[in-house]
Amino acid sequence: MKKKIIPFIGVVAAMMLPLEIQADTYEMKWHANVRLGYNIGATAPIGLPEEIRSIDSYRLTPSVLVGIDVQKDLNNRWGVLGGLRFEGKMMNADVTTKAYHMEVRKGDQNLDGLFTGKVHQKVSQWMFTIPIQATYTLNRKLQFRAGPYVSFVVSNDFHGIASDGYLRLGDPVGAKIYMGDKEGEWATYDFSDDLRWFQTGISAGADYRFCNSIGLSVDLNWGLNGIFNRGFKTVEQTLFPIYGTIGIFWHLW
Repeated sequence: MKKKIIPFIGVVAAMMLPLEIQADTYEMKWHANVRLGYNIGATAPIGLPEEIRSIDSYRLTPSVLVGIDVQKDLNNRWGVLGGLRFEGKMMNADVTTKAYHMEVRKGDQNLDGLFTGKVHQKVSQWMFTIPIQATYTLNRKLQFRAGPYVSFVVSNDFHGIASDGYLRLGDPVGAKIYMGDKEGEWATYDFSDDLRWFQTGISAGADYRFCNSIGLSVDLNWGLNGIFNRGFKTVEQTLFPIYGTIGIFWHLW
């Protein structure tokens, strides 16, 4: 019996030795990437509300991203990644509305009611973002990533113009205040002071390395909380920051 056990232990030990070596190898594997990207998307409700009749135009903005991340391999497929990114999430768009609740300023008057007409909206937020992601390496070139993120906003701006229409004061049958298409005739709004300074969300993306140190990346970043503070009621729909990112990265090690 003893003669049978000793060879069996030897076989098991020989099988376990490569696994131990592999575990030690991956335990020491760390990687770092520098990233440069461009964000394109919108701060928008989930599903277009009926008060917004059409999106008339969408303009590109300087929504750039720069950052660095560090990854630790857990085995030959899975890993964990953490990073720090400085990025802008902006939107510059025109929409046509009908009976859309707004607070605007025209001349020296502050008006509250339901607006029908054109709305030009600009949103600009600069922030530091910390992603924490699980990584899955398919092969030497392609890797997938997904996980939560938190953002600390350092600059907030949300303003626009209401024109080519009218505002019903208070309710759908209130007095009409007409607004034209020229400065002095239109109304303005600015909700910058009502924006959050902290955001959370989830992101998913992929990296494709086409040479040893340079690659392409794509990401989808979906905010889980609205951009406005909890007590803000002027914009009745919750607006979420939903942005895609395209970019390049440099693999440092």
